[in-house]
Amino acid sequence: MKLAVVGGGSTYTPELVDGFARMRDTLPIEELVLIDPAAERLELVGGLARRIFAKQGHGGRIVTTSDVDAGVAGADAVLLQLRVGGQAARNRDETWPLECGCVGQETTGAGGLAKALRTVPVVLDIAERVRRTNPDAWIIDFTNPVGIVTRALLQAGHKAIGLCNVAIGFQRKFARLLDVAPSDVHLDHVGLNHLTWERAVRLGGPEGENVLPRLLAEHGDAVAADLHMPRDLIDRLGVVPSYYLRYYYGHDEVVRELRTKPSRAAQVAEMEKRLLEMYGDPALDEKPELLAKRGGAYYSEAAVDLAASLLGGAGSPYQVVNTYNNGTLPFLPDDAVIEVQAAVGTNGATPLPVDELDPLYTGLLAGVTAYEDLALEAALRGGRDRVFKALLSHPLIGQHEYAEKLTEQLIAHNQEHLAWA
Repeated sequence: MKLAVVGGGSTYTPELVDGFARMRDTLPIEELVLIDPAAERLELVGGLARRIFAKQGHGGRIVTTSDVDAGVAGADAVLLQLRVGGQAARNRDETWPLECGCVGQETTGAGGLAKALRTVPVVLDIAERVRRTNPDAWIIDFTNPVGIVTRALLQAGHKAIGLCNVAIGFQRKFARLLDVAPSDVHLDHVGLNHLTWERAVRLGGPEGENVLPRLLAEHGDAVAADLHMPRDLIDRLGVVPSYYLRYYYGHDEVVRELRTKPSRAAQVAEMEKRLLEMYGDPALDEKPELLAKRGGAYYSEAAVDLAASLLGGAGSPYQVVNTYNNGTLPFLPDDAVIEVQAAVGTNGATPLPVDELDPLYTGLLAGVTAYEDLALEAALRGGRDRVFKALLSHPLIGQHEYAEKLTEQLIAHNQEHLAWA
């Protein structure tokens, strides 16, 4: 089996490699290709990746290349984890929206739109290269904003599926609190990428006992603290929202907070500098502890599980993925990309039935889906007016004066990445 990782020079890659090494029986990789245009970073990451495989007794071969066509040729699955513009672009995404009193974040609001505009054309170009070289390969997208990027891939007819680590993070956290194995925890996870709620926590499978009320009663303070949300809000909702709902439920508070501290991008950039120094040490043969602070916890386990199921291996039968709605949430278009539990196999993902949602959730989901429609249109076709309409439609913006200012800022900060600007 051959896997290719586009963006393989990321400092996060050793986390993936460690998961591939530990779970080699689930996903038996014979060749892992790390693809990245940043040659110096790629060699540092590739060297550590080879040492991790060697230490854990994995017999697979690790290849590094900057040639996308050569790297994806013959791959059974291609994983996308690229960041167009790097941490510098992310830093801008997280700062200029604050000038208008709007959240600055890499996947939500104006910053998320900027990232989508930079990313979608690049991802579609890579996907076309995959299709020309190996049309049967699965494309697994980690690249944010996952919902918009996955929808772009699916609409272009690619064999693609999106993956986020929010659900597996909750699964692992709840398993620890309940003192059970993670595999025993089945989530009623529903929404869009980075806009989801856990409406039930079932033990043993989709039809198992819902222990969410007990979980909140016994561990509500810990759950609320992790989410940076008030405990009484969690109790009133009776569900566990993802961390990203904080940008909606506490927008102004978050803006005040972001204005008083360095951006997350600045923090990550400093970590990356230190990580690359560590990766250059020929004695290092395991992922360093610092990598855990980099973000993306449990992505490796989720990626192995998903790839194994798609490629006919020993993956879990039910997984949370990003895929077409196809009637699962009847108030959204069939071609909306939703994030829900699905049955996953060699033919892809089929969402499990979802119980009717309360208007508290459907209204926000419908609004953000409409924004994603407009955001994808802007990413595919460009144009100042399309950017303005996407920003105006976003629930966190919604005022023409803000949308106008943010449009100017977005274009000014991203001209080098926007062919039409």
